[in-house]
Amino acid sequence: MALSNSQYDSIMRIYNRLQLQKKHELDDRIKEVYERIPAVREMNDEISSAAIRSAKQLLTGDESALQRLRVTIADLKEQRQVLMEAYGYPADYLKMQYDCPDCRDTGYCDGKKCHCFRQREIDLLYAQSNIREVLKRENFDTFSYEYFDDTRVDSRSGKTAREYMKQVVSVCRRYVENFEQERGNILFTGKTGLGKTFLSNCIARELIEHCCSVVYLPAVEMFQIFSREKFSSDASDEDRDRSTYLLECDLLIIDDLGTELVNTFTTSQLFYVVNERLNRKKGTIISTNLPINEMRDEFTDRVMSRIVSQYQVIPLFGEDIRIRKKMMEAAGAKTGA
Repeated sequence: MALSNSQYDSIMRIYNRLQLQKKHELDDRIKEVYERIPAVREMNDEISSAAIRSAKQLLTGDESALQRLRVTIADLKEQRQVLMEAYGYPADYLKMQYDCPDCRDTGYCDGKKCHCFRQREIDLLYAQSNIREVLKRENFDTFSYEYFDDTRVDSRSGKTAREYMKQVVSVCRRYVENFEQERGNILFTGKTGLGKTFLSNCIARELIEHCCSVVYLPAVEMFQIFSREKFSSDASDEDRDRSTYLLECDLLIIDDLGTELVNTFTTSQLFYVVNERLNRKKGTIISTNLPINEMRDEFTDRVMSRIVSQYQVIPLFGEDIRIRKKMMEAAGAKTGA
């Protein structure tokens, strides 16, 4: 996935600073060696002088000058190395020390992004997603079905809670697999504690690992960002950048829609975000505790028509997983006692 211009520039600034830092470090090492072993400076000066003499000789037609230069430089480097080792210096002390020898701290190998650039991409995307620490705990690898009931069939889904959740997780995994081609949208509905946010985080972690830009934020915070940009007299460039990035990131996760104060502004901004991201072919995940009919009452038919027609609606059913987990852990502790 392509980074935005500002994201790319921020990574390249890291490489520019790194190159400058490594150059300063090399200059300091050279200065140290020259002060401690003056003969090394003399040898380096002689290598430079030999190169100049060889260039002049080549211009006059002396074809053997290059070979003589190679022999001279090899001899001087060998003498230099022996001398430095006698003073306890490693063989590469006067060479540039790169953080990444593969790309030499440029970020690119053979015209392609180096593995260190890819890692910096992922680090940046995690940092900008707002959920770096959460995703260490909430992802497909840590997802467990044991807290979902497997004894009672829910009439709404025709399955037990565990069977239905396995089906939902499969849908979420397919969403990730097809994201690059489809840039789909999901609406998770259901009461508190059924796994809406956890599933969103599972998807977010997978896409960030594939270098997609993901932003997670509660609906309240999203509306505050747009409100500050539009109405605050001291709105900064950073404020405008944040609101722009909400429209440009590969995946936007809007959590807990409906918990904010719904008014004309929030309704219009929700339509703007939903519609703009659809037009830009960017993926969006919305989670809400409200059922569809109540969402329509809160956010108008115009907004909900756009969402229902373009989003995959995934209702979640069952018991509050957090409460069920505590009860099962308490029962286990009692049995163990």
